[in-house]
Amino acid sequence: MERALGLQVTSLPCHGSSQNKFPATCIIAVTNVNFSHGILPNGTAKTAFRVQCHRNRRNCFDGSQFFPQKTIGLYGFHQFHAGTKRKQVTHRTAVCQLAGAADPTLPSSTDISLGPIFRGICFYSVTFMLAIPLFLVMLVVHPLVLLLDKSRRQFHHLMGKIWASLTLFPFCKVAIEGIENLPASDMPAVYVANHQSYLDIYILMLLGRSFKFISKTSIFLIPIVGWSMFLTGHIPLRRMDNKSQMECLRRCLNVLKQGASVLFFPEGTRTKDGKMATFKKGAFSVAVKARVPVVPIVLIGTGDIMPNGMEGILRSGSVKVIVQPPIEGADADELCEKARTAISEQLIIHGYGVH
Repeated sequence: MERALGLQVTSLPCHGSSQNKFPATCIIAVTNVNFSHGILPNGTAKTAFRVQCHRNRRNCFDGSQFFPQKTIGLYGFHQFHAGTKRKQVTHRTAVCQLAGAADPTLPSSTDISLGPIFRGICFYSVTFMLAIPLFLVMLVVHPLVLLLDKSRRQFHHLMGKIWASLTLFPFCKVAIEGIENLPASDMPAVYVANHQSYLDIYILMLLGRSFKFISKTSIFLIPIVGWSMFLTGHIPLRRMDNKSQMECLRRCLNVLKQGASVLFFPEGTRTKDGKMATFKKGAFSVAVKARVPVVPIVLIGTGDIMPNGMEGILRSGSVKVIVQPPIEGADADELCEKARTAISEQLIIHGYGVH
């Protein structure tokens, strides 16, 4: 049993699975916590901390939980499953790691109330209402765009930036660091970013670069939004189809050779446990073949606001985007390692895990 100025936790040695080895103390239960001016078990003074848990049994809490500056009574952790009721997780089914400092303004990732649900409904209502008039403008000028700017389609990207900016403005604050590291708008590049949330594309559109991104073929069938993606020239992909994957990479290479840029999420999918996964090499092979730089981008906070698998809710909070200096090279493996290191270092600094 450990205590520190109102912080009371029950702790046991870690029992990390073969995929998760925990060197620190694992929290299995937290009760009657007062975090105001508290001290973490490692002796660091904090006004809030994050408990990060990893699933090791069915129904176990999996993700991150933020505790703000107030007294809370907790008896085990909770996990919300979309479409089901809240389930209580006891110390017998949870293994949690104290992950260090976190933003005390962020809510618990398991806190599902009417507020986030209402915000989610408002978010999607706003995004579709904005998309309709902007799509009509894109549709009207599309023949002219194809005639004058078939490769980059900068006008359509401008419409996308306006759409993303107006959609996000009422719901979250976005801070962008390293904007000076972005290549010139007319310079082709491969942009790579970690993938936490459905919100990531919205956030990246704010950078104002005419990049094409890869998306599932089914997304292009969504009325208005999917049609706008088609007009902009984004690239469809049928997952689990090797032929489609090869065709996708070929199209990316052609896009770069024609002077446009491409955005990749080299993890291949959104994170399932809050940790950045290993990178696939496709994006970096394309960059080497096209002889263009790779620009690593770090996304922080999108997964806390709209977690993967919980796209129907939207929590309040802020997002940070960190644009790292471009990387160049003639070896795809080396580029992959450098880009992953540049992104993972920032994630770790901000309290997020990396596989």
